[in-house]
Amino acid sequence: MTQPLVTILVPHYKTLELTKLCLRLLRKYTDLNKARVIVIDNDSQDESLSYLRSLNWIQLMERKAVPGESPPLSHGRALDMGLAMVTTPYVLSIHTDTLVKHPKWLEFLLTQIEKNPSIAGVGSWKLEAKPRWRQMLKMIERGAQRAYFRVIGQTQHSLEGVGKNYYYLRSHCALYRTTLLKQYQLHFSDGVGEELVVGKEIHKRLLEAGHEIIFLPSEILIRYLEHINHATMVLNPQLGSRQKSIDKGLRRIERSLACLNAQAILQDGSLDA
Repeated sequence: MTQPLVTILVPHYKTLELTKLCLRLLRKYTDLNKARVIVIDNDSQDESLSYLRSLNWIQLMERKAVPGESPPLSHGRALDMGLAMVTTPYVLSIHTDTLVKHPKWLEFLLTQIEKNPSIAGVGSWKLEAKPRWRQMLKMIERGAQRAYFRVIGQTQHSLEGVGKNYYYLRSHCALYRTTLLKQYQLHFSDGVGEELVVGKEIHKRLLEAGHEIIFLPSEILIRYLEHINHATMVLNPQLGSRQKSIDKGLRRIERSLACLNAQAILQDGSLDA
C-alpha cells in the first residue's frame, strides 16, 4: 500500500451539514492513498460529533474545551493536536468551510510546493474571486492610503499587508513541509492571544529562517476549492458574530452551496462509507 504524502487537518466545531459536505467532497475528490485525514473536534457535544464518530475513513481526535479560551486559540490548539500526530512529508490545514471541487486539487497544491526545496509552504491569503476592476480599485485605494500615511509621517496604522499586518498563509488552505514545522518547533497556536490569528507566527518564522512561502492567486486556486469565509462563526452566533455579518454570511453560504450542487452531495450517503 502506498504511504500517504499529506495529512489533512480539519478542525471542527458543530455545523453538521457543512462538515458533512466538506468531508464528503474530500472523499469524492481526494486519492486517499495519498492523503490521511484527521478531524479534530473542539468539544462540539452535538449531533455533528456523532456523525464524525460514524466515519471509518477519517481519524477523529476529540479535544475538550478550555474555560476562557478564545475561538481562534481553540482553533489553533486543535490544529496543534492534529499536527502532533503527523508523520507524512506534508501537512495541510483546511476548515470545514473549505470545500474542494476538483479531482486534481491535491496534486495541484503538491506540484506548487515541490517546485523548489526552499519552498516551506503554499496556500492562500484570501480565497475569493473578485472582478478585475474591483481588484484594480482596491490596489489604487491601498496605494493612496500608504502615500497619505507617508506624507503625514504616521508609521502605526492598520493597513492590510503592511508592517505587523503582513500577509500570511491562512489556515483555511495552508500546505507545509512537515519536517520544517518540526525542526523549528512551530505550532499553529503560536502568537494567538496577542494578535488573534492562527498561522501568522509560523509564516514569519519560516521566512526568517530563509525559506520561501508561496501565495497562490485566488483566481487560480478557486478552480480547485472554495472557502466560505467565516461560515463556522456565521452558523454559530454564540461565537460573537454581529447580526449584520451573520445575515451577509448566510447569503454568501447559500450562493456557494448552490454552485457546488451541495444538495446532491448531502444526499449521497455512499461518500461516508
